[in-house]
Amino acid sequence: MARDRRFMALALSLGRRGMGRVWPNPNVGCVIVARARIVGRGRTADGGRPHAETQALAQAGEAARGATAYVTLEPCAHHGRTPPCAEALVAAGVARVVVAAQDPDRRVAGRGIARLRAAGIAVETGLMEAKARRDLAGFLSRIERDRPFVTLKLAASLDGRIATGTGESRWITGPQARARVHMMRARHDAVMVGGGTARADDPMLNVRGLGIDRQPVRVVVSRRLDLPPEGALARSAGDIPLWLCHDRAVDPAPWTARGAVSLPCGLSNGQVDVAQVMAALAERGLTRVFCEGGAGLAASLLAAGLVDELALFTAGCAIGAEGTPALAAMGIDRLAEAPRLRLAHQERIGADLLSLWRRP
Repeated sequence: MARDRRFMALALSLGRRGMGRVWPNPNVGCVIVARARIVGRGRTADGGRPHAETQALAQAGEAARGATAYVTLEPCAHHGRTPPCAEALVAAGVARVVVAAQDPDRRVAGRGIARLRAAGIAVETGLMEAKARRDLAGFLSRIERDRPFVTLKLAASLDGRIATGTGESRWITGPQARARVHMMRARHDAVMVGGGTARADDPMLNVRGLGIDRQPVRVVVSRRLDLPPEGALARSAGDIPLWLCHDRAVDPAPWTARGAVSLPCGLSNGQVDVAQVMAALAERGLTRVFCEGGAGLAASLLAAGLVDELALFTAGCAIGAEGTPALAAMGIDRLAEAPRLRLAHQERIGADLLSLWRRP
């Protein structure tokens, strides 16, 4: 029904506002409608609580009785820090619940829907499910694959270079593209770089220019933890979360004393094992990670099949073979071994081109 789709589309748009702000919980949206009028709306609150249904029911009040609730993910059925949302919907007296996607979390996994139906509530599932699963890809990845959803961002010249032969890289792309990158950072739980990028660029890895009050976690993958001891990351470790993934043999005490979190990992081919990195990040609740390189980390993630989305910003300049390639060596001898992605979107950003590539 067109009306159902319209209200679910609104619930999805509400849920998207929580991207990067609600981990470890899913970014759910909920709209409550009575007699074709919206009486309540909500999204999962920053930090993951209260849940979307709780927010919408509080706004609706008594108007929720006999109403229809549109929810982007199956209402939870387990007792955590808050009572189950399925019970809240039952108590509020809603007559019908439309669910976009079912929750694969073993604590829910159909139990929320079963509880609603047991109470006599009409439940319909699968409306705009593909869009809901896309919006909830981070949460679903953590539950179903034990790792976050990974977006790899590359900003390169026409010939795939990210710096000149002398190391100059600021700025290959223009200001509009850089502003878009900050918007992308804000929609992820964490921003990640390799140790080489941290040493070369001394980045803050925060979101700037958007006026947001909740910064993503900064993740640095550095085998030896040989990062600038007085750099931007070190100076801000106590103010903005900084997680360090490193060789188990390295002593992280100088960094943890500054407020950083240590995540020791095993090695693979002499480098930090990126699969272990992703498992460690998921275990701590991260659902969406935005990786900004450098070339070695980007190549490792692609080679390991851990990149779900590639955001490629291409500038209209050519640097030549002496420049630094966007990807380090991947050991590929045959084209059949090369990772393949599918073009999902292209867009002009100022003078640059943004191409979004996704796993098939």
